[in-house]
Formats: sequence, structure tokens, C-alpha cells
Amino acid sequence: MDLLARVNEAMTAAMRSRDKTTLGSLRMLKTALVNRRIELGQELTDVDAQKVVATLAKQRQDSIAQFEQAGRTELVTQEKAELEALQPFLPPPVDEAAIERIIDTAITETGATSPRDMGRVMKQVMAQFAGQVVDGSTIGALVKQKLGR
Repeated sequence: MDLLARVNEAMTAAMRSRDKTTLGSLRMLKTALVNRRIELGQELTDVDAQKVVATLAKQRQDSIAQFEQAGRTELVTQEKAELEALQPFLPPPVDEAAIERIIDTAITETGATSPRDMGRVMKQVMAQFAGQVVDGSTIGALVKQKLGR
């Protein structure tokens, strides 16, 4: 079953349980998926759909951080509820050990020795994760840490 069908089923369940927060989050997700399909001019692949969900989840996480800094607890609560509604549709996280192995391999293969070589390493690492949804800033921080020895 494709992601859009799963979202539609979840929306039906949210309507039946009268869960307005979840329903609103799922409507937002469905709209984003349909808009992305229109942008591409074709049906979404699983990878494309997962990227849409990951983008929405990342937006929620960023909003939570900003609202916490501003002391807006009511908005933090709302964003957390929206993020929770998106969780079942997120792709499984990439294993931390696998990320480190790929980074180590990329550093060895590119011959990187200093933080100046970070661009080449990042390019190779991100190519390894093609088709998967990963947080580039986390990977960048790990690469910087390993090159900054």
C-alpha cells in the first residue's frame, strides 16, 4: 500500500475518533504529497514520498526548538502533537553505526586529512545515502568531528 493510501486510512480513523490535531496534521501531509506529485508531474515513488514526510517532520522539529527558545509552550505542545502524528509515516532511521562506517570509508577513499576536505567527503557520504532520508547536518557534524582530529 502506498503512503498516500495509508495517510487516507489514518485520516478516516482520525475523523472517526474526532482527533482534530491528528486530522489536521494528516491533511497537511496529504496536501504536501499531492503538491509534490503535481510538481513532479508523475506518481511519487516511495523515496519521494518519504522525503516529503521527512521534510515536514524536520520543519516541526525546527519549530519546536524555536518555540522553546521563545517560551511559547502552547505552540511547542501543538508542534509536538503534529510531529507525533507524522511519526508512523517516517522512514526508519538509519543506523548510527552504519553512518560512521560510511563516513570512515569515505574519508579513507578520498584521502581526506583536514576539515578543508569536508566537501569531498560529504559528497561521497551523501551519495551513499541516495534514496534514504538522512539528516545532513548530523552527518556534517560527524564528518567535521572525524576530520578535526
